[in-house]
Amino acid sequence: MNDQSHHHHDHGHDHGHDHGPQTQGGSRRLRMAIAGALVVVAILAATLAVVPQGTALVVTRFGNPVRVEVSPGLVWRLPAPVERTVAVDLRLHTTATGLHDVGTKDGLRIQIAAFAAWRVPGQPDAILGYLRAVRGDADEAAGHLRSFLGSALETEASRFALSELVNTDPAQVRLDALEQALVKRLAEQARATYGVELVQVGIERLGLPESTIKVTVERMIAERQTAAAERKAKGAQLAAEINQAAFRDSRIVIAQAQEEASAVEAKARTEAAAIYAKAHAADPELYAFLRGLDTLEQIITSGTRLVLRTDAAPFKALVEAPVLPAVKSDKP
Repeated sequence: MNDQSHHHHDHGHDHGHDHGPQTQGGSRRLRMAIAGALVVVAILAATLAVVPQGTALVVTRFGNPVRVEVSPGLVWRLPAPVERTVAVDLRLHTTATGLHDVGTKDGLRIQIAAFAAWRVPGQPDAILGYLRAVRGDADEAAGHLRSFLGSALETEASRFALSELVNTDPAQVRLDALEQALVKRLAEQARATYGVELVQVGIERLGLPESTIKVTVERMIAERQTAAAERKAKGAQLAAEINQAAFRDSRIVIAQAQEEASAVEAKARTEAAAIYAKAHAADPELYAFLRGLDTLEQIITSGTRLVLRTDAAPFKALVEAPVLPAVKSDKP
């Protein structure tokens, strides 16, 4: 029993004496490795920065910008507080003015709302200008742009008549010209003042107050009445021209007919005179009788009353039969 106990005692003593120091050394090295890794991570965290997609990082040294990083990925910097980073959003932003009461060129009032789409360009000078102007705050930049856009609406809308902004004929509407004028007026100012690029300006909403609607309706009625009067006058002018042309043509036709009738009558008289001449030469008494009938026909109408001797010419022909020429007999 004593030997066995001694044997076990020796075995346990030898085991603890041989492996204990190795285990302690491994644990120490593990702790040192973890601590080193933490130090490395801390150093990397202090000296590395991430540039996300659609974002720029401005690296400042003691508060002053030293460089601008726009490419997505990791960038190096000195640990804080020596160098810090400021993120600038490069994505597209929009803002709207709400309804503004403005005047038109023809003295009428309209309510108009516009929107603007803008972004910070990826150029370092524009990014630094944006950072200096609004400290990288997109809401502050949008507020300034809304103020500029509202003022520009009042100025540019006064260059257009109401009929160029509101009209039932799409060909007469010039809202695109108003939008282009707004862009032209604001783009350079927005870039120079805030470092932002104005991508688009559009008319979001357009309304008419009651007074303007009343004036517009009255103007439309007057325009329709004027157009109707112009068409009526044009129709009357055309009718007068047609009547004048018809009267002229009728006079020409009548003159030609009269000329032809005179020619026919002259020809008939010539032929009648020839016939009368032949009749007079053949039988003078028959000629006198026929001429008397012609005279009666010309001077007596249905309402004529004459009291004349019946044995006077030319009425003699009414009571006396014509003397017929004697018929020569062939008998001896």
